[in-house]
Amino acid sequence: MNVHEYQAKEILAGFGVPVLRGRIAYTATEARAAAQSLGGELWVVKAQVHAGGRGKAGGIKVARSLDEVAAAADELIGKRLVTPQTGADGTEVGRVYVEEGASIAAERYVGMTLDRKRGRYVAMVSTEGGVEIELVAASTPERIRTVVVDPAVGMRPYQARELAFALDLDPDARRSAERTILAMSEAFVATDASLVEINPLAAVGEGMVLALDAKMNFDDNALFRHPDISELRDETEEDPRETEATNYGLSYIKLDGNIGCMVNGAGLAMATLDLITFEGGQPANFLDVGGGATEERVSQAFKIILSDPDVEAVLVNIFGGIMRCDTIAEGIVGAVREVSLHVPLVVRLEGTNVDIGTRILAESGLAITTAGDLGDAARKIVAAIGDHR
Repeated sequence: MNVHEYQAKEILAGFGVPVLRGRIAYTATEARAAAQSLGGELWVVKAQVHAGGRGKAGGIKVARSLDEVAAAADELIGKRLVTPQTGADGTEVGRVYVEEGASIAAERYVGMTLDRKRGRYVAMVSTEGGVEIELVAASTPERIRTVVVDPAVGMRPYQARELAFALDLDPDARRSAERTILAMSEAFVATDASLVEINPLAAVGEGMVLALDAKMNFDDNALFRHPDISELRDETEEDPRETEATNYGLSYIKLDGNIGCMVNGAGLAMATLDLITFEGGQPANFLDVGGGATEERVSQAFKIILSDPDVEAVLVNIFGGIMRCDTIAEGIVGAVREVSLHVPLVVRLEGTNVDIGTRILAESGLAITTAGDLGDAARKIVAAIGDHR
């Protein structure tokens, strides 16, 4: 789950990360009032969307008067912001963050994420702040300093000190950066985050650093421990199919292909996507119905797949262990009848009650093709698209 910049800053500030004062606004009038309450003579108006690259896309504007703040907000709110992370359609700006201005002496990058290969946390810093870290990694990887953090003990002060020295700041700002890195690390672990980025981390006057921008992603599987964070979810920033799937306890991710997939178990789902690709097809989604799905959940999963206009065929691949094949079959039949299936459907069932499930499909009178194994299913669904066209 992602959150907006202002929400990430509020979370990080609670752990001691220094941030500038700011106010959220949903209209130009609210933006003007926010700037007036903050005081000063310089403000930054920032579009709040779940995507990076806002500055280059015109989503961040500097204002030197209350009229300019209102004008900037009026221009941004309701606009579709197109960045490298939104795709060509962009995403609509529903709110802006009005933040007080600051005199910036230097910009740096600080981040923390998971290294799944090592089974450890990884903290990273770079002197190339304000630039997408992916570009730095590709062009000048030597400018990124990394330390590996053991989750059993957390980040140690000497590690934070090493990272702070790598930022090439004056002594006072370096000590401020060290404290900030430790606070960021504490927030990362305590909130079950999968990513924390401060970019840029700005050196300002009086020998201190500030988080000028912040990004946080969270592990969905841990949100039950953080209802306060879960409440920050902005469903308008998410694919409506993914949101609906979450409401039914399904794991759904939209992909770029045209073959809808419904599978139980993440490993089996990945193998299914691989075999479809191997046979020359393109998966339209990742959808894991889980090991104990009910008939209602299976039916809803089917509807979510078919709601995608890019789907030209559907492959169902289920191994019945905890979840019985007859339950899957009943859910499929019910969903197909309800939505009036108009694309080819291939079903491969194996495991508990497979004979009953196969019989239910055969006796349904619906245009359902069955497959004997996963390879057979992948070949049939790819061929079915060609025949259907």
